[in-house]
Amino acid sequence: MRRGPEGRRTLCNACGIAWAKGKMRKVIDSDTHIDDATVAKMVPEVGMEFDNEDKAYEFYNRYAGHVGFSVRKSSSDKSAENITRSRTCVCSREGFRKDKKGAKEVKRPRPETRIGCPARMTIKITSDGKYRIAEFVADHNHEPAPPSTMHMLRSQRVLTDLQTTEADSSEDSTTPSRISSGGLVRQAGETTNLNFLPADYRTSLPSKRMKNMQPGDAGAAVKYFQSMQMSSPSFFHAFQLDEDDKLTNIFWADSKSRTDFSYFGDVVCLDTTYKVNSHGRPLTLFLGVNHHKQISIFGSALLYDESMESFKWLFDTFKVATGGKQPKTILTDQSMTATAAITAAWPGTIHRHCPWQVYQNAVKHLNHIFQGSKTFAKDLSKCVYEYEEEEDFMLGWSTMLEKYDLRNNEWLRKLFQDRDKWAPVYNRHVFTADIKNSLQSESISSVLKKYLSPQFNLCSFFKHFEKVLDEHRYSELQADFHASQSFPRIPPSKMLRQAASMYTPVVFEIFRREFEMFVDSVIYSCGEAGTASDYRVAVTDKPGEHYVKFESSDFSAVCSCKKFESMGIQCCHVLKVLDFRNIKELPQKYFMGRWKKDAKSANTGNQEFLNDGASQTPSSSLNGPGPFIHHQHMETNNQTNHDSSVSNLDQQGLHGDAQRNQGYTPVAGVQQLEFVGNFHLSNGAGF
Repeated sequence: MRRGPEGRRTLCNACGIAWAKGKMRKVIDSDTHIDDATVAKMVPEVGMEFDNEDKAYEFYNRYAGHVGFSVRKSSSDKSAENITRSRTCVCSREGFRKDKKGAKEVKRPRPETRIGCPARMTIKITSDGKYRIAEFVADHNHEPAPPSTMHMLRSQRVLTDLQTTEADSSEDSTTPSRISSGGLVRQAGETTNLNFLPADYRTSLPSKRMKNMQPGDAGAAVKYFQSMQMSSPSFFHAFQLDEDDKLTNIFWADSKSRTDFSYFGDVVCLDTTYKVNSHGRPLTLFLGVNHHKQISIFGSALLYDESMESFKWLFDTFKVATGGKQPKTILTDQSMTATAAITAAWPGTIHRHCPWQVYQNAVKHLNHIFQGSKTFAKDLSKCVYEYEEEEDFMLGWSTMLEKYDLRNNEWLRKLFQDRDKWAPVYNRHVFTADIKNSLQSESISSVLKKYLSPQFNLCSFFKHFEKVLDEHRYSELQADFHASQSFPRIPPSKMLRQAASMYTPVVFEIFRREFEMFVDSVIYSCGEAGTASDYRVAVTDKPGEHYVKFESSDFSAVCSCKKFESMGIQCCHVLKVLDFRNIKELPQKYFMGRWKKDAKSANTGNQEFLNDGASQTPSSSLNGPGPFIHHQHMETNNQTNHDSSVSNLDQQGLHGDAQRNQGYTPVAGVQQLEFVGNFHLSNGAGF
C-alpha cells in the first residue's frame, strides 16, 4: 500500500535499529549460533569505516538480505577527479514513480513498487581515503520480504557455486534449467512441520489388481519413498496390497502438499485423467487452487486398481495424510465408483463432476466430431463452462445437438441427464473457488504424461514429478513476492484501494472487473420491508437482470447470480447496491480469507485446516481412538502374515529392480515398510 511520509508508521531511528538487530537475530538463530555482539556488528552504525565504496555497499546489501529488502544506489557527489565523495544507498522502495509527461495512458499500468520508504545509508570519504557511515536510517514503511523469497530481491540475486552446478547439470530439457524453480525452492526449505500422524502405512485390497506394475516399479517406489522420508520426516506415503500381497496402489504427499491442503483444502479436484485403461501408469492427483488462483497438489497416487475398495482406501489414506480435515466441495469425473467412495469417506462434502474433466472426457468420446469440425470445441465449451442461465444453457445444448447431428449420441444423452452435477447454471450455489478456470489454464497431468509411459522407469517419473512440482511452487513463491513488494496503480477509489491491500494481485483483478461493471450498471428499487430492501440491477450491454436483497442491520447482501457463494468474490450487483446505500468500503466478511495476501498466515480463518490433527504428535495419535489402536496390537499378533507379505513384496518389486535398475538396497526398502503401520483401514486386520 502506498504510504507517503505522512502515512508511514512513526518509529524513531533508535527503535528501527533495535528492530533490525532483532530481525537479524531471529534469522541467524535459525541457521547458526552467533552471539549478540556479532549480530550488532552486522547492523550499520554511524562511524563505521570501509576501505572503499564497494565494500560499504556489500556490507549494506548483506544487512539488507538478512532484514528482507533490496538495495539501490541513489545520489552521489563526485569530485572533479571523478572520486566519489559521498554516496547514498536506499531501500529499493524509496521515492515514488514519476509520471512521464506526454506518455500514452495505459489501461493496466505496472504495479507500484516505490512507496516512499525512508530507509537509507550514506557514506562519506575521509581524509585518509576510506569511507565512513555518516547517516543510517533503519526504519521502513513496509513489511520485509519473507525469507523464502529473499533471492528474488534484485540486489540479492546471486547464485551460489552449488546452484550454478545444478543448473549446468540439468538433464531434462522439458523443464527450464532455472535454478530458482528447483534448487532455490528446496534450499529455501520447508519451514512448516505439521507433526501429523505416522508417516506411512499400508493396507490390503481383497482382490487382484486390475493392471500390473512395470518390472521394477515396486522396488523403485520403496527406494524413492525411503529417501524422501529420510530427507523430510513429515513426508507421507502409503501402499496397498492385493489378495496376493502384491503392491497395487501407492499414495504420497510431502509436507508442502499437506500444508497447502490446510490452507486451501476447501475445494478438491480428483484428477484421474490417466486411468488404468489408458496407456502408461495410472496417475491420480488431488488438486486444489491457492490464493493466486494457481493449481496446488495436495497428494498423488498411482492407482492400479479402480474398485470400490481401492477408492475407499485412497480417500481414507488422504484423510489420514491431511489430518482428517474434510473439504467443502470435491470435484471428480463421472465415475460411479468414486462417487460411492466419496459418500462413505466424506458424507458432508458436496460432490460434483468437474467441468474440466467432463470436457476432457468429451474429447475422448467425441474425438471424431472434434476432428471433423472447427467450431464444435467452442460450442461444447460454452455449454460446459460459460452459460449462467438455464434458458441459455438449454438453448445452447439443443442447438449444438442439432448442428452436429448428435441427438442420438448415447454418451451425450447420459451426460445431459447428469447436468445438475456439472453444468455451472445448476451449481452456482456450490463453492468451487473457480477451480475450473485454473484447471483450464494449467494442466499438471498433461505435463507429466510423457513420463507416465512404460518406456521410462518409475525413478525417471518421480524425478520429473519433483521438477514439475518445484516449478509450480516456484511460481507461487514468485506470486507471493510480487504481492508483498508491489501495489497496483488504481483510481482514487476507497473500495478499490481497500481490495488491493487485501487481495492477491490476480484476485484483485477479478474484483476490479466486477467494480468496473458496477460503474456501468443501473439499479432499481423493488421495495422495503423493515430493515430489508430488494433491488434489481442490470449491467449495461449485458443481457438479463439480477436481484439483490440487502439487510441494513448488518450490511449483508445476497445476489441471485451467486458469484460470492460459488467463487468467494463479491459481484458487481452487490457492489452497486452498496454504493447506492453510500457504503464506500466492502464489509470485512466479504473478504474471504483464502483469497487474501496473508492466506497462509496463522491469523486467517483457513488455519482451521491445520489445527485439525496438526497438533497431534505421533505418540498421542497412536494412543487415541480409532484404527491406530489396532495397529499396535496387530503388529505382534500377525507377524507371520506380515513377514510373508514383506517377502512377497521383495520378490515382485526388488527382484524386478535387479533386472532393470541396479543399485537398490532391497532389505532396507522393505524394512522401512515394516517399521510403520501394518493394519488394514478397511477392516482393522493386520498382515
